[in-house]
Amino acid sequence: MNIIKKRRIFYLLSACMIIPGIISFALHGLHLGIDFTGGSRMEFGNVTQLQKDELQQIIEKTTPVVLIQEKENNEYLVRTNPISQQQNNKIVASIQEKDKNAKQLSFETIGATIGSETTHKAFLAVLIASLMITGYIAYVFREVSKPLASWKYGVAAVVALLHDVVFVVGVFSILGKIWHVEVDALFITALLTVMGFSVHDSIVVFDRIRENLKKELHLPFEEIVNVSLLETLNRSLNTSISTLLVLFTLLLFSEGTLRWFILALFVGVLSGTFSSLFNASPLLVTWNNWDQKRKKKLKK
Repeated sequence: MNIIKKRRIFYLLSACMIIPGIISFALHGLHLGIDFTGGSRMEFGNVTQLQKDELQQIIEKTTPVVLIQEKENNEYLVRTNPISQQQNNKIVASIQEKDKNAKQLSFETIGATIGSETTHKAFLAVLIASLMITGYIAYVFREVSKPLASWKYGVAAVVALLHDVVFVVGVFSILGKIWHVEVDALFITALLTVMGFSVHDSIVVFDRIRENLKKELHLPFEEIVNVSLLETLNRSLNTSISTLLVLFTLLLFSEGTLRWFILALFVGVLSGTFSSLFNASPLLVTWNNWDQKRKKKLKK
């Protein structure tokens, strides 16, 4: 099986994976939770005597409602501007006057300053992680400088992991638009975990390429990469499938914010498996071919 020969098909599949999410993100962005925007979030359960509009009217006597979402089992999720504990107590008392069975399941509030700081640190974390990964791979592969410089292995791995980050962000942008799925601090944790998984898989293949290059098999670089991919394919797929099965099981029995955290991991691992096998290594071949063509033009 020649995976490298079909690399353009895999590039096209990658484009089909990420373009819908990019469009959604450009048009709608992410449905940010209060970890990023600041505000208060309340959950109410056993609300049997109040409709959604009535509940909103009661809360808006104290503070404007940003979002009110009806969930299963007579539960409601409410987001408002930041409010104090006293204001929250007033809202709960007003609701229970109209519906004695209603009870508050949770309440949290985060200031807008903290939300802005979380957003800044999230972008910074992704940037620093990408730079450190490139530097680490360039150092580890420093003994393999032909036909590609060692730092190019790092760049290829980072491109693959950014593909996974963009895919996960795009999926959650679409989910946020359709089902109002919020992105919170756990989402950043999921992204960083996905980045680590993606790089790990890419390095496994790259390491085999390095070993085969040292053996001096006297094969074209494209064939060496393809052989290395085939040699590590079963291991990578077995690891990924095992991880996906565990995540899928957890997804079935989880709920609330934990469910979306696990879904982000599931989507990221799925994308990471694809990108590390069918994007990162083929990208090395494409880059090497470009370099060869450029050198031939310079000689002319």
